[in-house]
Amino acid sequence: MAGVVAITLVYLGFVWIVFFKLRWLRFTPTWGLISVFFLLHLLIVPLVGMRMQSPFTSDVRVVRHTVQLVPRLPEQTLVTDVRVKENMPVKKGDVLFVFDKSIFQAQVRSAQAAVVAAQQNAKILEADIAIAKDSVARAQSDLDFATVQQDRFATLADQRAGSQESADRWTTRVLSAQASLAKAQEEQKRAELAYASQIDGINTSVIQAEAQLEQAQYYLDNTELKAPQDGVIVNLQVQEGMVAGTFRVGAIASLIVDENPYLLAAYRQENLMNVREGQPVVISLNNYPGKHFTGRVAEIWWASRRGQYLPSGDLPVFPDIPLHTEVRLPVKIVMDDPDVRLPIGGGGATLILTSDSPFTWLGQISLRTYAWSRWIYPLPI
Repeated sequence: MAGVVAITLVYLGFVWIVFFKLRWLRFTPTWGLISVFFLLHLLIVPLVGMRMQSPFTSDVRVVRHTVQLVPRLPEQTLVTDVRVKENMPVKKGDVLFVFDKSIFQAQVRSAQAAVVAAQQNAKILEADIAIAKDSVARAQSDLDFATVQQDRFATLADQRAGSQESADRWTTRVLSAQASLAKAQEEQKRAELAYASQIDGINTSVIQAEAQLEQAQYYLDNTELKAPQDGVIVNLQVQEGMVAGTFRVGAIASLIVDENPYLLAAYRQENLMNVREGQPVVISLNNYPGKHFTGRVAEIWWASRRGQYLPSGDLPVFPDIPLHTEVRLPVKIVMDDPDVRLPIGGGGATLILTSDSPFTWLGQISLRTYAWSRWIYPLPI
């Protein structure tokens, strides 16, 4: 910057001495055009320096996180109470909407009963194992007795001291006792398998019933839709007596979150050559005409939708894509003062100070001119 001023002063001194002081040459229109041409080119230097050292843009938008408030209920439900209004500030955990609880309370009671029944059934399964073991012991005792009798009567029949019919009868009793024992053993195994259906020592039927109870309780809790964060309610589309949940894709209201607002400033690609995270930023907001604020560069989003192509077998048709227009890249900027009111979607201008170069003064003049011009522009015609 100092060099440009020095060259300008030297040239003006040369013109004054040669053409006006000593009058060595006559200042003709040709020399006038040459002088204007030379001075205009000198003016380009600070303009280029301003664009690279203190990039300025008025393409700025205020961005705030928004939460779409959608009822998390499995069926259409009557809205019984609306506790918020449009543009009403709310705190995290505040109840915003209340839905009819009767159906979901009944489902919770039914699920609670199912849990108790499943716990009792688990105890019954344990008792069934004891009963099955007793049945096995009794069948084994019957088999042992029948086997002894079979041997006794078979010996008597061989010695012709008893009838063969009695020996055959006890043989049949042994076969029947063996079948009864096998059946009792299978029933014991079945009872043990039913009781062994566990996860971490808890019967699976109990776990399933408890899961259904948790789901029923979840839906009951969601009959009160609460604010997930501090913010302001906008786009309120529900009133008492309406039925919510007809179309699950839509929200009944939106919440503009108070925390972490930021600015997105679009810059030409060459302007970002010297921009780095953490650099100071001077900010003008349209809702504060004549004022300016400070901030810093949070990050540069090195991305543009123009470079994205959806997977398909179709070749790109370049006339449909305006490649001749220059892509601007967004820079995320955060304010130093968290108490400044930032309306979502609001506009303004930003000036990034990449260095302490004198070129930044030209950019600051541009930003302050923009800030004061908001008093009269755009004109209310």
